[in-house]
Amino acid sequence: MHIFTTIKVNFITLILGMSFALVIGYAIGYFLRKMFTEYQIKEAEERKKKIIHEAEQEVASKLKTGEIEAREKSLVLKAELEKEMKGERDRLRNLEGELERKDRAVRAENQKFQTREKDIEELSKKIVGKEKEVEGQKQEYQKLVQEELKNLEVIGSYTAEKAREEVKNKILDDAKMDAAREVKKIEENVKKTADEQACRLITMAVQRLASDHVAETTVSVVELPSDDIKGRIIGREGRNIRALEQATGIDLIIDDTPGAVVLSGFDPIRREVARRALEQLTLDGRIHPGRIEDVVNKCKKEVTRQIQEAGEQAVLNVGIDNLNPEMVKLLGRLKYRTSYTQNVLEHVQEVAFVCGAIAGELGLNVALAKRAGLLHDIGKAIDHQTDGTHTQLGVDIAKRYNEHPFVINSIAAHHEDEEAESPYAVLVAAGDTISASRPGARREMLETYIKRMTQLEEIGDSFKGVQKTFAIQAGREVRIIVMPAGANDQEANILARDVAKRIEKEVTYPGEIKVTVVRESRFTEFAR
Repeated sequence: MHIFTTIKVNFITLILGMSFALVIGYAIGYFLRKMFTEYQIKEAEERKKKIIHEAEQEVASKLKTGEIEAREKSLVLKAELEKEMKGERDRLRNLEGELERKDRAVRAENQKFQTREKDIEELSKKIVGKEKEVEGQKQEYQKLVQEELKNLEVIGSYTAEKAREEVKNKILDDAKMDAAREVKKIEENVKKTADEQACRLITMAVQRLASDHVAETTVSVVELPSDDIKGRIIGREGRNIRALEQATGIDLIIDDTPGAVVLSGFDPIRREVARRALEQLTLDGRIHPGRIEDVVNKCKKEVTRQIQEAGEQAVLNVGIDNLNPEMVKLLGRLKYRTSYTQNVLEHVQEVAFVCGAIAGELGLNVALAKRAGLLHDIGKAIDHQTDGTHTQLGVDIAKRYNEHPFVINSIAAHHEDEEAESPYAVLVAAGDTISASRPGARREMLETYIKRMTQLEEIGDSFKGVQKTFAIQAGREVRIIVMPAGANDQEANILARDVAKRIEKEVTYPGEIKVTVVRESRFTEFAR
């Protein structure tokens, strides 16, 4: 019993000791863990401070580097800006110099015009004085008529009516001679002033054209690398040539001409597409219906793009703006349109330059004059597609795209289909004539040339007293031989004016025609 009691006591003691040891161990572990945690926290805070310090140093370093780079960029930009400002100052200085030169030129021209006005006023005063002098002579003639009538009635050989008729005829002849003399004097005086000014304006305008002339026809020739390619162009049973003609609408002429194929067609755009397509096919060597269709479509796109570029370039060359894009395309089509072998796009640009030059000299709106000159033949872009003259079609196009009324009237009046309502219409008509009549610009058909020459000679021969009429200098001069007994010098002068006026009314021609009347007497004897 005692043993069991001792064992019980020891067991209790053991449990108490173990519990105490556990409590002690837990306390020690708690304190050790706490100390370790505090150490880690402290170490983490130190690491945090170190990282923050390094980050601050790095940020400071980057800020310093950024400031240096920004300062360098600022210096570079400042240098570039100073350079640009210097260039702009030089450009402005040049513009100021150019404006000063133009201002001096304008003042000089104004002075010339003022001088011309004074000359014209003096000439007008002289003409008024001549008119008064003629009126006084007329009164003197009337007095002489009355005196002659009285004398003839006294003599009794003439009745009053016969005497009056004879004196009347005599006075008319004298008056015609005097009028011819006065007209000749006035023409000489006016030519010294007006012709000089007009020639200066026209010469200046023509010299500023500086454009080349390219003759174009209704056919195009494509050179081939060899004659062997002709068989491949034709294809088996002619399928290739039929496919090409069907795709382009152009006739291909393959004959014995060595190394060449002729493309025939009146549509220049289609002919250009066919020429490009055939050149690409011959260079590529792959010629079959499928390939032909692809190449033709590609060439159509290229030609359409070039038409647009040609129109834009023409507008840029002339220097006008606010032109409808559709009208720009129509202008580009004129690149492939010719008139008497003259390229129409080059022609309208020439007319625009001439109109602008003359408008500048006359103090008119240069931009409006150039616009009217550039668009005066716009109807030729569609005249082969639509019924009507190119002037009517051009007027319709201009109205459709709300062009200026002066531009519309210039288009309608440049061939005298309508009356000119503004000076711009007159400028366009003059510019059109100058561009068409300059040497090498156009080539007339033989039939038209012969018809005009014959018409000129018939007009001259139709006048009384004319012995023979000759059209010379390619129709630029008409020389009339009159019988010496049929006309005197004054009547020959009047005859030249009458022939010139009739030619102006009945004959269509570019430029001007000189009329010369020759009156001479020849006496021939033979010594035997």
